[in-house]
Amino acid sequence: MATSLKTFEVCVLIPYFQNLGGLKAAVKSISYKPGALAILVVDDGSTIPLKAEDLQKEVQAGLQLFILREPENSGITHALNAGLRFIQDNLTVPYIARLDCGDLCTPARFEKQVEFLQQDPGVALLGSWCIFRKTGSEFSYTYTTPATHPEIVKELYHRNVFIHPTVMFRTEILNEIGCYPEDFPQVEDYAFFMKIADKYKTAILPEFLVTCEINPQGISISRRREQLNGRAKVIRAFGKDPVYLKLGLLRLWLLKQIPYGWILQWKHFFSRPNN
Repeated sequence: MATSLKTFEVCVLIPYFQNLGGLKAAVKSISYKPGALAILVVDDGSTIPLKAEDLQKEVQAGLQLFILREPENSGITHALNAGLRFIQDNLTVPYIARLDCGDLCTPARFEKQVEFLQQDPGVALLGSWCIFRKTGSEFSYTYTTPATHPEIVKELYHRNVFIHPTVMFRTEILNEIGCYPEDFPQVEDYAFFMKIADKYKTAILPEFLVTCEINPQGISISRRREQLNGRAKVIRAFGKDPVYLKLGLLRLWLLKQIPYGWILQWKHFFSRPNN
């Protein structure tokens, strides 16, 4: 693995743990200018270590693949932070993007996000709308959010506006913000985005640039109550408006009372058409 500094426009950070099929699909969906994008996969201690040859044929010609192997499974927050440190130590890259195994990008995703950030240098964190889809099923729903910073800040009290695999952020903000907070398990991304929004301008590109897999084993479903409790912890830690804080906590309490299957069906029924 190369340790000398290499220059790219974007580095896509993907945490991985024993989901080779999902990883291949995610990597195959990444498209960008040859020589300008790097893919960093952090293998979080898989029992069968990931090898470059497992993935290389899925990578678009001209894109650079790096694999960082962690010695043991320590969880997604540790894997993400290990990836961020690798990027800072080994690459010269202005933008870091996220993607998860099983999630798919539209062909123009990274081009559109880089163009947006280049045109508005004040924006530090950029997300997009996305589609959630259950693999092997017709079940899906669209996830839309406010697009401008003032509306995003208000909405963050009620939900995580930034779906993690859709985001791109400026590498330089890590010097002030630091890595993902390690004291917010299951909601490290929510805490990270709240920290950024408190100090920098944020935005959402109102286009469906990523399709996210609905995974029954994922944290949002399998550990939903813990995640909702974690979101409340984040709001208490970073929320500054007392009215929005109380409203946000009330919404989370109500969500705990509703079976998640009902919520998914509601999202599906009221989903915004994306064609």
